[in-house]
Amino acid sequence: MLVGYARVSTQDQNLDLQRDALTKAGCERLFEEKKSGKAGTRRPAFDEALAYLRPTDVLVVWKLDRLGRSLVEMMRTIDSLRLKEVHFRSLTEQFDSDTAHGRFALQMHGAMAEYFLDLNRERTMEGLKAALARGRKGGRPKKLTAADIEVAQALLQTGTISIAAIAKRLGISRDTFYSYFPQARARSQAATTSPAKG
Repeated sequence: MLVGYARVSTQDQNLDLQRDALTKAGCERLFEEKKSGKAGTRRPAFDEALAYLRPTDVLVVWKLDRLGRSLVEMMRTIDSLRLKEVHFRSLTEQFDSDTAHGRFALQMHGAMAEYFLDLNRERTMEGLKAALARGRKGGRPKKLTAADIEVAQALLQTGTISIAAIAKRLGISRDTFYSYFPQARARSQAATTSPAKG
């Protein structure tokens, strides 16, 4: 049985796009909610969907990030589904844990997530050692790592993702985001003040 899960982050956002895609994919049962995907946020409909699933069922989402805020959290969820013998499918990325290609792609994502976590830990430790060597005990840490800044730049360059959405993905406020990317504030203000094309 195909079981769909749809989520948007705020009450203002609409579930229609995800609902339509999941229904078209053949989902017989849908679980929906308007909740943040931020780590630690309770998502009752998601918990209900997980409890509803039985072995050989397939959990279907419109996009991989519907499962959680971080790649590591997503991979943990997918792994827990695997242990329950439940398959997983993401429509946008075309991941399907029931195919060899899908399983390989998911394993690669998991490996990359672990790699970047380890890399960030190593960089943090090296930074602390360097600070101690210079006699500093370390001040207030920066909100964003070098890797975070690279990700944010890539998302900005797409031109299709809002500043609020990027800041949310990074776990910072819009003001903090603008302190790293002042040109983004100028671009945002220009977009709001420019007259609408008739």
